[in-house]
Amino acid sequence: MFNRTRCLQTLAALASISLLAGCGLLSDDAGKDAKPIVVGTTSAPSTLDPAAAWDGSWELYRNVYQTLLAFPTGSTKPQPDAAQSCEFTDAANESYRCTLKKGLKFSNGEPLDAKAVKHSIDRIRTIGSKVGPKDLFGSLEKIETPEPLVVVFHLKTPDATFPFVLGSPAASLVAPKEYPADRVREGSKVTGSGPYVLNSYKEGDEAVLGGYNDYQGFAQRRNDAVTIRYFTDSAKMVGALKGKEIDATYRGLSAAEIKDLQSPASNGQGVQVVENVGAEIRYLVFNPKDPAANKPAVRQAIAQIVDRGAIVSKVYQGTAEPLYSMVPKGVAGHKTPFYDRFGTPDVTKARKILKDAGITQPVDLTFWYTTDRYGASTAAEFAELKRQLDESGLFRITLRNQPWKTYQEGYKNGEYPVFGRGWFPDFPDPDNFIAPFVGKENAVGTPYENAEILTDLLPKSRREGDRSVVAREFERAQAIFAEDVRLLPLWQGKLYVGARDDIAGAERALDPQTAMQMWELYRKTSW
Repeated sequence: MFNRTRCLQTLAALASISLLAGCGLLSDDAGKDAKPIVVGTTSAPSTLDPAAAWDGSWELYRNVYQTLLAFPTGSTKPQPDAAQSCEFTDAANESYRCTLKKGLKFSNGEPLDAKAVKHSIDRIRTIGSKVGPKDLFGSLEKIETPEPLVVVFHLKTPDATFPFVLGSPAASLVAPKEYPADRVREGSKVTGSGPYVLNSYKEGDEAVLGGYNDYQGFAQRRNDAVTIRYFTDSAKMVGALKGKEIDATYRGLSAAEIKDLQSPASNGQGVQVVENVGAEIRYLVFNPKDPAANKPAVRQAIAQIVDRGAIVSKVYQGTAEPLYSMVPKGVAGHKTPFYDRFGTPDVTKARKILKDAGITQPVDLTFWYTTDRYGASTAAEFAELKRQLDESGLFRITLRNQPWKTYQEGYKNGEYPVFGRGWFPDFPDPDNFIAPFVGKENAVGTPYENAEILTDLLPKSRREGDRSVVAREFERAQAIFAEDVRLLPLWQGKLYVGARDDIAGAERALDPQTAMQMWELYRKTSW
């Protein structure tokens, strides 16, 4: 999906908000009234059950479900949420013990105790959804509940990243009576213990959230209610922001729309744009089941031709930057192995790569992308990829697309030769940009069983509780990715929140999983 933020607001907006707050002109209790904050997004949940989603659904989950640990704004290490405390109890990092806070309960009145935690995590593995987060729990062997408020996670192998997983929406805690142990909960209800309750939900339309009065966690809610409106057309979302139908936007803005919202004309209409440094990435996946995509020379030739700079300048107009590794800038251990290996785009070198492999005719390939998950610029991005590869004379690219739900099923079933994906980190560690993409079962549905990564580099790095000393292992893993080209990183995006001028808190509203923390938003009021 799916960690998730080192925030940097644009200078003017930050100065304005900071000055007002410093002068006492913004009330901490602003927005605590019956009028909800209305947020627009193009990222609608694929399901309301955390056992069956490893995608942008997490944005809603972060607001309605609780986790044992969480990542407050600006943090890079998980902090207690539903847990009172958590710690490894052995030097090998194989036994992780959490003690829950007293008196926690779900919105239906059920106690949130150790048995509820065990039920929540066990059902993810039992259900085993192809599009769920079960692979994040690959190191987990079993869960024990020796006391009513104590839960112990026994791991198969040392895994210092396990607390990070528990701090992600993958480990959302659910009420046992409402969520079956062996199947996904259907319908439009949520029973959690997060900062908000889901009062109503219309799929693809809106989610109406109200504050949960019995919430006990790290979040300090600065509003009483939030309505999330889901758009399939980002232009309509921008129109709704300018027309004061919504208070803020997140996810899905095209580059042109961002530039428009940053313009003096939009500022004159009472709109501000908050820019955040992001770890969101886009990349291509090559399916080894496809005869052409399975050939290393084909993948390497594509890597030699693709011009990331042209994609960024033509399609994203400076709202993204070229990416030469699956580990993005800002994440510990980031290197540039694809640039080191392939350098600048060069058709002559690509032709030689193919010729040396005995490929002398143009290669036919179908590239797939989703129409409604990553924003309006996706179609233009793939049109630019097709142009670059077709004009080389070495490839003939056909473009196909599907809406997200169908698209997700397709790539998980191995139906697409080459397809585009986005990745929003599950937690702020280089492990989360390597491990999800390798193994027989992984986040992209295409088996990638590199023995060195799976049996040496990842196990060695996960034995280290001090994450600052694992750079060498992840540098090597990044180099292997560039050698194999099973994945081709394209660009790293910045994060933008468009908001009305009377909305504050946008600069703090993104957690390290880049999910919107709705509780940070509030209306400005003067004394």
